[in-house]
Amino acid sequence: MADFRNKLKHWSRGPTVRRGLKAFATAHIKLVKASSRWQTVNEPVIAPAWRGETAVIVAFWHERLALMPYCWPSTKPFHMLISSHPDGQVIAGAVAAFGITTVAGSTTRGGGEALRQLIRRLKAGESVGVTPDGPRGPRHQVQDGVLALARLSGAPIVPAAVGVSRHLRLKTWDRLIVSLPFSRGTMVWGNPVNVPKDVDDAQLAATRAAVTAELIRVSELADRLAGGHAGDSEHARA
Repeated sequence: MADFRNKLKHWSRGPTVRRGLKAFATAHIKLVKASSRWQTVNEPVIAPAWRGETAVIVAFWHERLALMPYCWPSTKPFHMLISSHPDGQVIAGAVAAFGITTVAGSTTRGGGEALRQLIRRLKAGESVGVTPDGPRGPRHQVQDGVLALARLSGAPIVPAAVGVSRHLRLKTWDRLIVSLPFSRGTMVWGNPVNVPKDVDDAQLAATRAAVTAELIRVSELADRLAGGHAGDSEHARA
């Protein structure tokens, strides 16, 4: 049985299957986007980045990774940090259809090269998106990577969330949200958080708490305005 499971796992990660999954994910995102009604909350926060006038770090919980292609209605460059794991690369292939490029890796767990790539893009005036609790959790806990990215680049962190009225939650570590067609969708932009270059330990802890609180707030608001089911926005707390 173990041998069979290993063969099945190997087959599911083959290039043909992955191409099929990418095509399916792209078609699904396009269908949901076209068939749903969308609203944006606090758009003035992000509008300058949409126009290419400034660069920001868009931060969102890992559970909403598959929803974020709906957040960037702009022709200006936007780069998402996505795990190099085969599952992450399925999402990377799907978001590419929406003009979103990806940086493979993580800002943690040996992700120095990914961090440097993101800093270069931010300093070039291009915005990036990261999951502060990714790539493997703990769920809803802001890790050091996004704070280091903001401190080294000078770009503000803008917490964000997309909520949809019709969706599924997968039984993954992050309880990944998969949107369904004919939904009501809400994109909520939070208040920017800056990280000073000379931040000390106490300031860093306060900044982490501020980013966490704002991510929780925008996620709960997005779900409530979209009409998501009660309990979908429960957040794990450290």
